[in-house]
Formats: sequence, structure tokens, C-alpha cells
Amino acid sequence: MSALEAEKPVTEVMAEIGRNARIGARALAIAISEQKRTALLTAAGAINAHRKKILAANAKDMEAAQTKGISKAFLDRLLLSDARIDGIIEAVKTIAELPDPVGTTIAEWDRPNGLHIERVRTPLGVIGVIFESRPNVTADAGALCIKSGNAVILRGGSDSFHSSHAIVECMLDGLHLAGLPVECVQLVPTTDRAAVGEMLKGLGGNIDVIVPRGGKTLVARVQDEARVPVFAHLEGLVHVYIDKSADLEKAVNVTLNAKMRRTGICGAAETLLVHQDVVGTHLNPILDALMAKGCEIRGDAVVNANSPLTLRATEEDWKTEYEDAIISVKVVDDVAAAIAHIEHYSSHHTEAIIAEDPVAVEKFFNEIDSAILLHNASTQFADGGEFGFGGEIGIATGKMHARGPVGVEQLTSFKYRVRGNGQTRP
Repeated sequence: MSALEAEKPVTEVMAEIGRNARIGARALAIAISEQKRTALLTAAGAINAHRKKILAANAKDMEAAQTKGISKAFLDRLLLSDARIDGIIEAVKTIAELPDPVGTTIAEWDRPNGLHIERVRTPLGVIGVIFESRPNVTADAGALCIKSGNAVILRGGSDSFHSSHAIVECMLDGLHLAGLPVECVQLVPTTDRAAVGEMLKGLGGNIDVIVPRGGKTLVARVQDEARVPVFAHLEGLVHVYIDKSADLEKAVNVTLNAKMRRTGICGAAETLLVHQDVVGTHLNPILDALMAKGCEIRGDAVVNANSPLTLRATEEDWKTEYEDAIISVKVVDDVAAAIAHIEHYSSHHTEAIIAEDPVAVEKFFNEIDSAILLHNASTQFADGGEFGFGGEIGIATGKMHARGPVGVEQLTSFKYRVRGNGQTRP
């Protein structure tokens, strides 16, 4: 518990954070590109310099989480290592070198009356990020918001509190050296859940957008209670479809990576659909590869008949984001049946088709309404860093403004600049 938390009620603490964030947002919105770049490169250097401190803080979080009996998937998301810190540093550096979106002209045109109209990118303002166990979100969100000219209020889960605090201190080093207000990045200093409620109310009009990063319960609460716009990041109920035209080697390798590379991330495959025409050639090699890596298979009757070591899937399995080494498998008649299944059960996050038939691929791409669609590639590429965004503040599964990985451009809105020469409207 911080001194600030101990001295003041949560409502006062959060109100002050909101006011400070608005001040920081005004300064950051007009900051020159080089200031933001300097802030981020300095922050990346500070993370590297203080990695022992960050790892020690993370060890404290991990010990507490293990004591609580937290799931393996949760622990994997919480864990930091030297390699993961290297990844955080690289992400911050990449974001630092991205083109500055603020002030760029999206479109411009002239009207018959001589008016020249420009649509120009502008920051959203103050972004509230509510997340659970991933410490890397602290750096990703902070860096993306700085680059896009937005102040950010970070409310991490209690399980990652110490890790997030250590990372934020490095971000503040960067802001200070660049001559930017440290209020541009603020970590909520309390684990009291009432702080989330205050953020969802908007902190007196000082929060412009809320981004939730977490499980169903968190996202549902945000969507139910938020009085400000939300970039919804729903669960990753992700599908891989093996078409009858699929290359066997690609089908095995891509499915194995999509499920088992990291089972706890939102881009991990949860359901595998296999065309009935390749059951005899493709199904068992894929299942054998998964089981060899320790994956539990829950299949329909056809799957069970072909692979006796599999369990029978229930209706609930088709609706479940396991976040674990478990996958549900179903045999479908054709690509249309695969699409119908996905549209019925999907969370509209990410889906993949493994196929060599361009007609099947185009049908899959055209008829499935998910934020990210992949052809012959692992669903674990559903990530802002892999898209070239440096990182992501979340993967939006809604349809308004931002969709898919939310990077620097998605964290901007726009305004119109209209230039005239004395025109008046008749």
C-alpha cells in the first residue's frame, strides 16, 4: 500500500489521478516527435538497467500467486524472465521508432467554393487501461500511449502489482528526461477494486476511453458499468480449420504452434475443425503431434472413433476458451460447415484456415466476421508486435473505431481543419 493510498480515500486518490492525467494529456498532445522518441528510448534503457529490480519484483508477485494456487496459464502470463524483458525492451524501442501519427493528414480535398478540408490525426486524450496478470501490458500500453500523444492510467491486477510498479518507474525516467510530465503515465497505487469502479465512471470526465485486458468477468464488468467508450477485448475463442486442400505438413505444424506455443494467450487455438475428406490422412497426424506435446483432445464421435485416446466433447467445449493444453476437435462436412460453426461459437477474435484452394480461402475470408483472419499461418500471430505495431494495448473485437490489435494509429481520432479565404455561406 502506498503512502497516497493510506492517507486518502480511493475516490479522492482516483479523482486526483484523473485531473493529473488530463494535464499530462494536454502536454503530450502537443509534444514534438523527438520528445516522445527520447522518452521511450530512455525508458527502454531504464528497463534494461533495472532488470534485476524488475525480476525481483516479479518474483514477489509469482510467489504470492503460487501461494494462492493460481492456474498454470495465469502464472505463465504473469512470469517475467530475461528473455521476456528483452522482448519488452525491443517492443518499446520499436514503438519509439514508429512514425508519429499525431498531426498526420489522413485525407484532404478542395470544395467548389474554394475551401480546403483536411482530416488530421489527433490523440484520444486520456486512456484508462484495466488489465490483469500481464506485466508486459504496463510497458506496451505506456509506450503506445506516449507515442500516440495520450496520457494513460494503468490499473493492473493485484497479482502483477509489484512487477507493474517497477516497470512504470522506468517509464517515468523516460518522461522526466524528455521534459514531459510524469503524469502522462500513472499506475493506480491501490489494489482496491473500488478504483476500477471510479475509472469506469470516467473520473469526472477525465477518461476518454477504457481498454480492458483480462477474462470474461473483467470485460463483462467494464461493458456493464463503463460510462465512457470501451475498446472491448473479449475472450479469444480461436478456431483453426483444416480444409480438404490443406498441405499435411502445414496442417500439423501450424495447428501445433497455434495451440501449444503458449496456451495461455488470447491467440491460442481452442477449437480445431477438420474437413471430412481428410480425416483419414490429416486427423491422426495432427492429434498425435498435439498429444505428444501433452495436449488433451476433446473430440466429437468421429474424432473419438479415429483416436481412442481422445475424450468426448460436450456442447460446453465448443464455447470454452481453455487457456490450457486442451483443444476441442470436430469433423465438418465442408468449408461452409466450418464457417457456420465458427460464426455460431466464435468470440470474433482470430480464426485460421489451412488450405491450398484459393476459392476456399476467399470464402473463409469473406464470410467470417472476426477481427483477424489468417491463411496457412498460426493464430499466435494475432499480436500487435507481429503486425509491426511494436506492441498492442489490446485486441479489440468490437466493430467501432479500432478493431484487431490496437496500436498507435488506433489510439488516435481525427479532427477537420478547414482553410478558407473569406468564404461565407449563402
